[in-house]
Amino acid sequence: MLASYSNVDGVVALAHGTGCGMAASGSGYDILERVLWGHATHPNVGATLFVGLGCEVMQVARMRSHFGDAGTDRFHTLTIQETGGTLATIASIKAHVADIAPLVNLATRSSQPMSALRVALQCGGSDGFSGITANPALGVASDLIVAQGGTAILSETPEIYGAEQILLSRASSAQVAEKLIGQIKWWESYVAQNGGSMDNNPSPGNKQGGITTILEKSLGAVAKAGTTPLMAVYDYAETVCDEGFVFMDTPGYDPVSVTGQIAGGAQIVVFTTGRGSAFGSKPAPTIKLATSDRLFAQMPDDMDLGTGDIISGAISIADKGQQIFDLIRATASGQVSKSEALGLGNNEFVPWQIGAVM
Repeated sequence: MLASYSNVDGVVALAHGTGCGMAASGSGYDILERVLWGHATHPNVGATLFVGLGCEVMQVARMRSHFGDAGTDRFHTLTIQETGGTLATIASIKAHVADIAPLVNLATRSSQPMSALRVALQCGGSDGFSGITANPALGVASDLIVAQGGTAILSETPEIYGAEQILLSRASSAQVAEKLIGQIKWWESYVAQNGGSMDNNPSPGNKQGGITTILEKSLGAVAKAGTTPLMAVYDYAETVCDEGFVFMDTPGYDPVSVTGQIAGGAQIVVFTTGRGSAFGSKPAPTIKLATSDRLFAQMPDDMDLGTGDIISGAISIADKGQQIFDLIRATASGQVSKSEALGLGNNEFVPWQIGAVM
């Protein structure tokens, strides 16, 4: 069907496991609503078809009334109950796509300033090299993005725990610092209620890679954020409006964290890893940075750029940061990342589920 539409990259089906059996108000509902609306209005999305059962708590009409009707000609809806069941719904989805594709195809690539770019910063499967290669090099790239008027979005609140003072010292105002402190206190209470502790290192892979405490991982994770002031702190999946370096409250679990960052408007995800990852994301592509030469050679189909040559002294952190910046710019301009080439990202849409399941 898409062969005739050269400006349409593809059709993505993003499924999630909630929307029913939940309270009709509160943080759980608000988060899902922000995630769905954030993806529907994402700059990388030409049009959206919402598919529901029909009787769930999360109603598209209510979401539309909450966020307003601006641009809603791009949004289409149907329910399985009203359409006539599963097979009839599949046929209706195909018909909708056939109708939408010619309109989406009218979009063409144009030159945009770097100031329009919002980049999500992520790390997963850290090792002993993360804090001295990939993460600080990504920090240099983050500073370069901010210098161009763009936005770098750090997240994963449990993985900055113990190093939050570094961010607080860079807060642009007392209000920004207070919001971050409030989020950390919420997390302390949240994990305690579920029998956990923030002051630990939950990942066996991190330990095998040479990380001994959560503080070591947190210090490395914060390095991704560079050196510029912390301009704003956002709740999960909240629309990011500020320029510069900002923070978004998310879990450390990569699919959930990235889902929130993309909902907030990130068009590119940069993911550092020391243990290796097969992560991908849609509609914002992921760039993966290997912390060592060994990993870069071991997973060539998944790693976009190696940073292990920082260890050997073949390149400086500053020069590697420039390479990352150039790769971000090339990816934003249409260069296909490794995860895009593999088609990854359909299953990494995982909205954060908090609140009662009823």
